[in-house]
Amino acid sequence: MSMVDQCEISPSGKLLQALGEFNRRDWFECHETLEDLWVGSKGEIRSFYQGVLQIAVALHHWRNGNFGGALSLLASGADYLERVRPVCQRIEVASLAREALRCREELQRLGSGRMGELDPILIPLMRLTPAEPQG
Repeated sequence: MSMVDQCEISPSGKLLQALGEFNRRDWFECHETLEDLWVGSKGEIRSFYQGVLQIAVALHHWRNGNFGGALSLLASGADYLERVRPVCQRIEVASLAREALRCREELQRLGSGRMGELDPILIPLMRLTPAEPQG
């Protein structure tokens, strides 16, 4: 039996659920959903889940005023995603990593006292690439 390339398959219902949670800013719920996928995964797909999971937790920390936690997890989440191809299960991995680092730079510039002033446009989003036509 050949190993299925985990990044080439369509996103699971669970991953699409996590994407919705992430983009609605339900970051804690997203983390819970992704943890279910992450457990038992291996290799590139594990780095993918872990990277998205850490960025979700980073944003949860940011919203709760945990400046250090937000900075460190934005960096490590992007680091995990940089080990993954640019698109995995139709999720735009490279752009999510870039947005996480841009968000982190701006938080660093603002400092902990002004972290609440982060421009909402800099909050990372998970994006889906268009599906390939079947046929």
